[in-house]
Amino acid sequence: MSDLTIAPHERGVIRLFALDMRPEEAKFLREPGAADQVLGVDGLDPEQVDIFPVSDLEDLGLYGYLSEGGGVSEDQLDQNGLGAIDGWVLALRSAAFAGRAAELKPDPRLHLIGLYTEDTTNWSGGTIETDSAKPFSAAPAPIEGNNRPQRIGSAILVLVVLSVIGGVLWLIL
Repeated sequence: MSDLTIAPHERGVIRLFALDMRPEEAKFLREPGAADQVLGVDGLDPEQVDIFPVSDLEDLGLYGYLSEGGGVSEDQLDQNGLGAIDGWVLALRSAAFAGRAAELKPDPRLHLIGLYTEDTTNWSGGTIETDSAKPFSAAPAPIEGNNRPQRIGSAILVLVVLSVIGGVLWLIL
């Protein structure tokens, strides 16, 4: 599979392109559908396509943009190589394809700098060895014994309420 082939349901990939065009042309790519046209695909999510001059990144640079902003691990990045890039770039996240497969057919003025994968969270974990993690390790529920004291209290409360109601009715009548 080439770097220009997007697999179905691809996630966490950033493709970085250098734009060999005038600044006015590069700015135009921010318009709806323009990036789709130069990449040779349809239906890109414009929120997932960044087009900017490298000079806008100031001290951060492309290295910082990808490592800090894009979540790309530093072992994938060449700081000197990325620092040498100037002009306009296009960063295309795989989320722009909304899970669809695609084949990029970029305009000859776009040059793929690299394909970078975002660091993902490792959700696997080891087994938990504590006693509280074992099944049926909670304290046993108390066994219900004689609930006779509750019945006596309820019976006394009912007698008091009936006496009050009877007294109120006797006074009214």
